[in-house]
Amino acid sequence: MPLTNPAYPPGPYRFCNREYVIITYRTDPAALAAVVPEPLEVAEPVVKYEFIRMPDSTGFGDYTETGQVIPVRLNGEDGVYVHSMYLDDDAPIAGGREIWGFPKKLAQPKIVHEGEVIVCTLHYGSVLCATGTMGYKHKAVTDLAPLKKSLAAPNYLVKIIPHVDATPRICELVRYHLEDVTIHGAWTSPADLQLFRHAIADVARLPVLEILSASHFVADLTLGLGEVVHDYLAPKR
Repeated sequence: MPLTNPAYPPGPYRFCNREYVIITYRTDPAALAAVVPEPLEVAEPVVKYEFIRMPDSTGFGDYTETGQVIPVRLNGEDGVYVHSMYLDDDAPIAGGREIWGFPKKLAQPKIVHEGEVIVCTLHYGSVLCATGTMGYKHKAVTDLAPLKKSLAAPNYLVKIIPHVDATPRICELVRYHLEDVTIHGAWTSPADLQLFRHAIADVARLPVLEILSASHFVADLTLGLGEVVHDYLAPKR
């Protein structure tokens, strides 16, 4: 953090007209178990691949991100674990990693409306790593209760901050919530997702075996600050 010129202002951070495209797919249970840290438990062999367009975010401006979240349980409570995130703006990368521990990397995700199709892509440099396609607003979601419930569920991250000798100085399981959520509209449509192998942007580590569902919605929300629920270094201290 620069002493006299921080990379981002202090939160909380409000997002308006945040556009989501979420494609839920079944994956390899062994691959999933290899990336979800204890004490979280994998709820089912499912991944939610998210493309998110953020045109108006307090302190962070206008940017797009994409990544994978995994349904998990902690102490019997359902939630999601944020496994990977790729975005195109420096301030939310720095703030997300330093405050909460979001696993953010710089890349080029995009959400584009092409006629009757929503086209979502992730490029890492010149290499295409993910392509998601979804029909545009085929069926409106009239019962928003399940969507509101999923957005209200706890989100988990592993926050890792290295010491000056590169050993972990902070290694914590962090929980946060999305707050003050207003959904402006939600839709379902046919969708598909392709993930391509890459050495650094390894979204294909969790392969797509079957598309289960897809949702497209627009919402306002506040990104709540986090709390530490498990300290992985506590026994050493």
